[in-house]
Amino acid sequence: MHDHDPNCLFCRITKGEIPSRKVYEDEDVFAFHDIHPGAPIHFLMVPKKHIPSMAQVQAEDAPLLGRLMALAPRLAAEQGCNPYPDGGFRLVVNTGTEGGQEVHHLHIHVMGGPRPWLKG
Repeated sequence: MHDHDPNCLFCRITKGEIPSRKVYEDEDVFAFHDIHPGAPIHFLMVPKKHIPSMAQVQAEDAPLLGRLMALAPRLAAEQGCNPYPDGGFRLVVNTGTEGGQEVHHLHIHVMGGPRPWLKG
């Protein structure tokens, strides 16, 4: 698996070649706001390593995926998601064209915020 794909939109965003509204960055992970949010709080977490989708994840990627999962609650809280259990957030990973994946670089949608239609 290549570390970067020069034709990949998300690889270019993580390298700073395309502007984004950054939420977080470290040596392995880049998070940024979704340009078409589907919730009041909606950002993407992407590994800097180019992995096309969950279907291409290898055993060697387990520590990286674990870091993404462990980081999600912290970033969700920092972005304004209310605490569990009344608040919370949703993680979505679309895989492949039939799974709704539009950019073929593994990414996790972190979505939260008030959903007024759920209030009693």
